[in-house]
Amino acid sequence: MIRAYRAADIDQVLAIWLSASIKAHDFIESAFWKSKISEMRDVYIPSSETLVYEADGAVVGFYSLYENNLAAIFVAPGSQGKGLGSVLLDDAKSRRKNLQLAVYKENTPSIKFYEKHGFTLLGEKCDEHTGHPELIMEYHS
Repeated sequence: MIRAYRAADIDQVLAIWLSASIKAHDFIESAFWKSKISEMRDVYIPSSETLVYEADGAVVGFYSLYENNLAAIFVAPGSQGKGLGSVLLDDAKSRRKNLQLAVYKENTPSIKFYEKHGFTLLGEKCDEHTGHPELIMEYHS
């Protein structure tokens, strides 16, 4: 079930974010993601509208919206491939008429996932934190 994020979810959300980020972005050193945990905890999650997917009392996925940006969408690696990402993304799309996101160009599986869900390419930029190219994608309902 999808529900609003609660402060008590932070450790589960951060664990999902870290493990899924390392898995999806194997072209970036895992130390980079580990160095961003405190920013996620103290800046990004508190400033975003975050919803979680809870199954059997545990958070197994989440997404964060910041204005019309899909700032994050992650499913715990052990729960991937079961349709939870699609459920989360559909919920996010139901809350905004338009959504934009940035995805690393090297993250082909995620790009295909977003395209399957109606996102189109808007442009490309370089991520200032990693130096890797990102695609800017958008969705219009």
